[in-house]
Amino acid sequence: MSVPAVHAWNRSQRGWTLGFWLLMTLIALGLLTSPEVSGGRRLSGLACLAVIVVAFRVLRPDAWRPSSGPAEVTYLLIAIVTTGVAAAVESSLTVLLSVIYAQVWLFSPTLRVGLWFSALTGLSVAVGLMTAEGWTYEAARVTLPVMLVSTAFSSALGLWISRIIDQSAERAGLIQELEKARAELGAAYHTQGVQAERERLAREIHDTLAQGYTSIIMLSQVAQAALDSGRPADPGKLRERLNLIEDVARENLGEARALVAAFAPVGLDGATLADAVRRLVSRFGAETQIASEVTVDGELTGLTRDLEVVLLRSAQEALANVRRHSGAASVTVRLVGDENHVRIEICDDGKGFDVWGKNRPLGFGLTGMRDRAQACGGELLLISSPGKGTRVTVRVPHAPAADEGEKVSS
Repeated sequence: MSVPAVHAWNRSQRGWTLGFWLLMTLIALGLLTSPEVSGGRRLSGLACLAVIVVAFRVLRPDAWRPSSGPAEVTYLLIAIVTTGVAAAVESSLTVLLSVIYAQVWLFSPTLRVGLWFSALTGLSVAVGLMTAEGWTYEAARVTLPVMLVSTAFSSALGLWISRIIDQSAERAGLIQELEKARAELGAAYHTQGVQAERERLAREIHDTLAQGYTSIIMLSQVAQAALDSGRPADPGKLRERLNLIEDVARENLGEARALVAAFAPVGLDGATLADAVRRLVSRFGAETQIASEVTVDGELTGLTRDLEVVLLRSAQEALANVRRHSGAASVTVRLVGDENHVRIEICDDGKGFDVWGKNRPLGFGLTGMRDRAQACGGELLLISSPGKGTRVTVRVPHAPAADEGEKVSS
């Protein structure tokens, strides 16, 4: 588990250091100004204070417990022994316990070491006081209970604070891990969204602009072939081809603008799905000279614009495949609505193909049709065999009741 960059002990180290110097200064001033302390005891007490101060200044103990090492342990041993000596010299110097007990928990490398150092501090001061008062039962009866209580209190307080800080460090590590995981998850979702948007844009371009440009190329090739045949060209036929090229180019321009604006399908703009399919099939027949028919059965209500787009794009892709691959003489497009679904069927009498032959994969167009249908809870059905034509069916469910009646508008 990761550790916070700055440990809780260390964040307050400057405050503890200032507090140490302040307390040592106050203790020294109290020793110097106390009229009850004789000159010899005053000098000895100041010498003890000087030993602790010099050790602190030279060893520079670090208040970050996980990094405690020989310097911290050495300082604590010197400070604990010197505090016991100071208590033997002048009993009022037991006030040093307020400094040493705190430093024990600041500088101990582990909780167990902190407990041992707390006990050693209490023992050192008890020995110092007993030495000053005399090794008598009465002195022990007064000194030992006080030192036991102070040691127990220091240990309990140190353990409690240490546990709180350790839990805080653990939670800080968990928060860091959660933030990292959230950032990684957000990046993954962003990447997934970008990829999905790219795939959607690729399908839109394939189903609209690419097919429109294919139509323009084929119509241009037919007109060019008529001019290159050496036979007198029929101006009426050529004009018809040119008009078709213009119509397809204008519609492609509209699709391009719609893609830029909001991916709104031009074929459905201000029209019903049936009207859009009829217009699509009519243009297909005029471009390819393939006999084309549209039938509409049942109710087509209850479709959102997204569902209508799926059906219209499916018809566009299926007709494009008929144009490019089938060699068909006729094609029929059926729109059928029932209680639960609306489906569109595109049937041709072309050469067909073996759907499962040699593990044949679906092309980009059919894959896009399948993905569109599955994204809205529908399905793609493909039936074909060599010499028997092809039937492509895309079926989508009706929109939920709350969405029923929603129609595409300009």
